[in-house]
Amino acid sequence: MNNSIVPADEPIVEKVLEWTIARDAEDIGILMQWIAAANKKRERETLIERTRELLAEIEHATRRLDEMR
Repeated sequence: MNNSIVPADEPIVEKVLEWTIARDAEDIGILMQWIAAANKKRERETLIERTRELLAEIEHATRRLDEMR
């Protein structure tokens, strides 16, 4: 059972999810450049972890969009 607070036909939520996906994808591109330029292992690990977090956020937003459509 889906107990969504916001109705599925809510256009604002859809726009926010689309924006989130686009912004996170852009941020991941920047992080990938930083990872390539990083000299320290700890710095690379931190950047990679942040990239993973953004990927998880994209996956969540994509699932929510699929549910709405």
